[in-house]
Amino acid sequence: MESQEVKLMKGNEAIAHAAIRCGADAFFGYPITPQSEIIETLAALKPWETTGMVVLQAESEVASINMVYGGAGSGKRVLTTSSSPGIALMQEGISYMAGAELPGVFVNVQRGGPGLGTIQPSQGDYFQATRGGGNGDYQVIVLAPASVQEMADFVDLAFTLAFRYRNPAMILSDGVIGQMMEKVVLPPMKPRRTEEEISKECPWAAMGRPKSRKPNIITSLELSSEVMEKRNILLQEKYAEIEAKEVRCEMHQCEDADYVIVAFGSAARIAEKSVELLREEGIKVGLFRPITLWPFPSKEIVELSKGKKGILVAEINAGQMVQDVRLAVNGTLPVEHFGRLGGIVPDPSEIVEALKSKLVNK
Repeated sequence: MESQEVKLMKGNEAIAHAAIRCGADAFFGYPITPQSEIIETLAALKPWETTGMVVLQAESEVASINMVYGGAGSGKRVLTTSSSPGIALMQEGISYMAGAELPGVFVNVQRGGPGLGTIQPSQGDYFQATRGGGNGDYQVIVLAPASVQEMADFVDLAFTLAFRYRNPAMILSDGVIGQMMEKVVLPPMKPRRTEEEISKECPWAAMGRPKSRKPNIITSLELSSEVMEKRNILLQEKYAEIEAKEVRCEMHQCEDADYVIVAFGSAARIAEKSVELLREEGIKVGLFRPITLWPFPSKEIVELSKGKKGILVAEINAGQMVQDVRLAVNGTLPVEHFGRLGGIVPDPSEIVEALKSKLVNK
């Protein structure tokens, strides 16, 4: 049995190590706080000397996403990372990739906004990730890690889902998870695919113009409205399949709970302590953590809500995921929101007081 490699590292560093170990062909990115350690770690590890992985600091986020577009169009495992305003600049390219049905991985280590905002942690990009910040009717698969271990684990999962469905996938982290240090079990080294293996796995890819076959054209452009509608319908059918098969979530002490806190990412870590404090006071509370923010676990929340007295959605934003929770339960029980803004990370006691004042003592 192969021994596990365990290290103490930041979440950002775990992303870099995992990308190399998961057989990534290339990274294209641009530094921005609080995720700059990703490209710095890749530069220090020099994977081009060991695995052949390309690591390139582009001149901007716009350049980065277009390089990802090109690499993905060739069937390569490519990724980019950034933070909130940088991801905003990439939205056009992400929409292009969704329209062309190209797999690629994007990591967003969120910081406060709007605009340049602050370099402190936030979860204000929930809408940007789950609603799509670019143009058109498209979806991005969104994974929300809550630990350094999941930062490492979700790289391979994001690539797997992106290639399974030929769709962009995003790891939506934040400054807390990116900067904190924890023990992490690194994934095993996965060999990079040969050109022959890529050709078999990705028959749709643009692999040059061999005389033996008609070349593939990678584009999201269609001048015929009728054809474009058909392409959009096929996209919607694919999204429905993803919603049916790829929902992921986690529950903690929900079986006997009267109330449930719904939270993702770093807010879920804080809420877990809040659950402990509330139960010490005799208030039965559980934690529901969506892992896939899209597809959102609506059916699971509906099932969980049966027999409960209320739900508190805890986020580090003004109230974004709370809208999806309210849509899911459709008025069958109270759904309240608690959030901090401007890069302020809440204390577990604040969530405790919010649940008591908004639901228990209301």
